[in-house]
Amino acid sequence: MTLQPLKSVCVYCGSRTGANPVYAREATELGKGLAERGLDLVYGAGSIGLMGLVARASVDAGGSVIGIIPDHLDAVEITQGGLAEIHVTGSMHERKKMMFDRSDAFLVLPGGLGTLDELFEIVTWAQLGLHRKPIVLVNSGGYWDALVTLVRSIVTEGFAKPAHADLITVTASAAEALAHLDSVAMVEGEGLSELI
Repeated sequence: MTLQPLKSVCVYCGSRTGANPVYAREATELGKGLAERGLDLVYGAGSIGLMGLVARASVDAGGSVIGIIPDHLDAVEITQGGLAEIHVTGSMHERKKMMFDRSDAFLVLPGGLGTLDELFEIVTWAQLGLHRKPIVLVNSGGYWDALVTLVRSIVTEGFAKPAHADLITVTASAAEALAHLDSVAMVEGEGLSELI
């Protein structure tokens, strides 16, 4: 087996900035931090909300940003300029698959229902053994506290194993999430990227 460093990180987050100013600050810090580490940012290609902030911060810090957006959202979300790559897909399903394929890890900033959809799909794929890529929940300002409680309840009530909850690493801030990425290495083998 061969150790491989992370090369690209997918960020799921809101197309709005949210009510707490800390969300925008954390998105900006995360985008800048990814660029400083030489990590490609893979995201939903939008220029609005936290999506736009994390992308612009990465581009401004010299990072490579890959935007992936379905055609029906391209006009609505106003695709961000200055990206290294822009891919327009025919559906949301194609978008999510391409984001998965292009990423070595997943960071989840505050967001709405779409962000929850992306998070739960990628965690479910990990639960089913389809991948072992890191999934990090960035709990800026305690935004995800209720979700963390829900996941614990799912385990307590017998609908998931404790190991399934452990598929999600919860960090309190963008800085903590970036520090976690610094400690992650990938092992290539048997068609899966395995986190160690």
